[in-house]
Amino acid sequence: MTNPDAETQQLPEASALDLNARLLNDWQRGFPLTARPFAQVAEVEGMSETEVIEAFGALLQRGAISRIGGVWAPGVGGAALLCAMAVQAERLEAVAALVSAHAGVNHNYEREHQLNLWFVITGTGAESLDQALAAIERDTALTVTRLKMVRPYRIDLGFDLHAPARAGSAIRQRPPRVDQADHALAGLVEAGLALEPTPFDTWAAALGTGTDEVLARIQAWLDAGTLRRFGLVVRHHEVGFSANAMTVFDIPDAQVDAFGERLATQPGITLCYRRERAASWPYNLYCMVHGRSRDDTLALLGAAIAGAGLDAWPRQVLFSRRRFKQTGARYFRPLPEAVND
Repeated sequence: MTNPDAETQQLPEASALDLNARLLNDWQRGFPLTARPFAQVAEVEGMSETEVIEAFGALLQRGAISRIGGVWAPGVGGAALLCAMAVQAERLEAVAALVSAHAGVNHNYEREHQLNLWFVITGTGAESLDQALAAIERDTALTVTRLKMVRPYRIDLGFDLHAPARAGSAIRQRPPRVDQADHALAGLVEAGLALEPTPFDTWAAALGTGTDEVLARIQAWLDAGTLRRFGLVVRHHEVGFSANAMTVFDIPDAQVDAFGERLATQPGITLCYRRERAASWPYNLYCMVHGRSRDDTLALLGAAIAGAGLDAWPRQVLFSRRRFKQTGARYFRPLPEAVND
């Protein structure tokens, strides 16, 4: 993807900036599930269908969005694992490149800690993840710390870009998994829509079914919570939220669910979940905060910690330093031969 900061460009007119802001903010969820979705967006925005498609294409080209598609709830299909490695500074870029070369790795960051390389690996099953992690350990001669999710409390990176400090709600129950018979459609949903007037017709033709059936299944997943949302998947760093911090807490197991549910509802919390502890890593409660600056993030985090009553518990704050890879998860699509998807 191109980087708009890498070369001198003419600044867009204010109207274009306003349009991009509206599109980015208002269509992260609730994207029209109709035969001509871009025409419906155009009607709301006072534009033509062609102009909307071109605007989304420009956002995709400059990396502000990664796709228009679905975001799955945890545990509804495939497998995922958060992993961490302690890498010597002089080897970090080389090891990060090796990790990123695995197609199942969809997020790979340097963070401020001795465990300095953090990545998420996804796949259609746990066996493929185990094989990939074993290969990483063999090729780097380093240990991969595996941090399995136990329970999600809040998973929602689709937030109001103008007011990201709004309070959220906690996940109370696990949604139903995707049926095996629907895995082909699920793969299309996670890959994203083509920028064309009738993208759902294209999906239906590929699946040998009707467009109404495709739209009904997606809506059913949304209603059940299997899909957290369907819409623009925004790349937050590219739209100004470049100071993100993962905070981890060491909470007694008997109390972690109560604290997790409370923390998940605090303003500014985008991700919150319980994970298994690991050797030399006693932390079991995690949360993420995204801000436009380090100070903004710390202020949001401090208020959230106080609001959840977590001030007294041991914790560490790990800000991101560098992003090595960020792509969509692959729960339902087979891994490609290429390095990146």
